[in-house]
Amino acid sequence: MVVGSAFTKIVTSLVNDLIMPFICAIFGATSVDSLYFTINNAQIYYGKFIQAIIDFLLVAFILFLILRIVMNASNAFKRTLTEKPTKEEKKVLKEQGVNMKDKKAVIKATAELREKNKVVEVPKPTQEELLTQILAELKKQNSQNEFAHTEEITQKINNNEIVEEETN
Repeated sequence: MVVGSAFTKIVTSLVNDLIMPFICAIFGATSVDSLYFTINNAQIYYGKFIQAIIDFLLVAFILFLILRIVMNASNAFKRTLTEKPTKEEKKVLKEQGVNMKDKKAVIKATAELREKNKVVEVPKPTQEELLTQILAELKKQNSQNEFAHTEEITQKINNNEIVEEETN
């Protein structure tokens, strides 16, 4: 909150002391707040609205710049952390004879080592592909069961078991 209040004071000063005098010079007024027009004896102060819009846009722009700087610094920090070799990678790099004091060489060798050891991921099947495989397997099992049932009936016919059952 302290930083926010200090930030508000800075932006207010920027707007009131630097930007608004230029806008006042354009409109030919002493203050933007005093800009108004009259309709049926009612004064509409559009200058106050202009002041509020400019304040908002400046605060938003400055916050955008600050966040952009912080995000870029954060990404640069993360990038340097991911470029550093792990303990296991350091051992391999030392075995390869890489000069560990040369940062550029270490980063390059680490990237090459990681590329060489990179595991290629096999894409996972989609839900539709899985369902198609399951359906094919079920059809295969069903046809095998029908074949086994047909074989059983054929054996019974050959052994005259069905004929005897029908006569009883």
